Amino acid sequence: MNAQAVYRTSLRGLEKIHEGKVRDIYAAGPDAMLIVTTDRLSAFDVILPEPIPGKGQVLNQISQFWFERTRHIVPNHLTGRPLESLVTDPAERAMLEGRAVIVRRLRALPIEAVVRGYLIGSGWKDYQKTGGICGISLPAGLALAERLPAPIFTPATKAAAGQHDENISFSQTEQLIGADLAAKVRDTAISIYRFAAAHALARGIIIADTKFEFGVDEHGTLTLIDEVLTPDSSRFWPADTYRVGQSPPSFDKQIVRDYLETLDWNKRAPGPHLPPELIARTSEKYREALERLTR
Repeated sequence: MNAQAVYRTSLRGLEKIHEGKVRDIYAAGPDAMLIVTTDRLSAFDVILPEPIPGKGQVLNQISQFWFERTRHIVPNHLTGRPLESLVTDPAERAMLEGRAVIVRRLRALPIEAVVRGYLIGSGWKDYQKTGGICGISLPAGLALAERLPAPIFTPATKAAAGQHDENISFSQTEQLIGADLAAKVRDTAISIYRFAAAHALARGIIIADTKFEFGVDEHGTLTLIDEVLTPDSSRFWPADTYRVGQSPPSFDKQIVRDYLETLDWNKRAPGPHLPPELIARTSEKYREALERLTR
């Protein structure tokens, strides 16, 4: 992996059409886009001032790994076009190595397709209040971090920048995208989760929950897009230290969140600077997830 961190990109001759928390997106003609996964890190919906070296390459490579292995379940947005077909400058190509991919332009669905296999996070809070998650009833007496009887689909709306996603019911999802498409999204998301969870568990990682994004092409074909089953879009736990009733450590930026919680910070931009040793530890966590999952 490249040693130099990439915080923000500005590619010559290409139109940047979106800059998200982590990804820079460029037009690649009328039917394609270039997605660059940077090393930016966001916490509490604020982009922090320091990058995490190598993070973008890890996220991109994990997504590529899963896209290739889930084709039997659902098509994805990858075009297979080489980077040199779009980026001609050798220095820019070197900077983008391992962190950029050319994808099809699709109509993104306005929901996050969240699948939960364990009781944690906002799902745990919802369960404590209602006995279920997103209107789905669950058995009484479940403990924090306990495995659910079966994976459940708990969709959320996509929030605007700086806002939080909001959990919605399946009936609300049907109203947003139609009953047939909602059912297909639910069934496809759960199938991907089951497949990936079994693969990860055999390598010592529990996928507690994850979120997928889908789009449709001009024929209405459901297609997996964005990132898939990365430490940014999923909650990964080490299986060897997992205990019911305890919130397990994660292969992600949780150590950064824990550090930020100790600061006198109002969780608004600008974000605080991170100590070098914390940046290094976070980078190691991401790399460990890649190495375990793809070995």
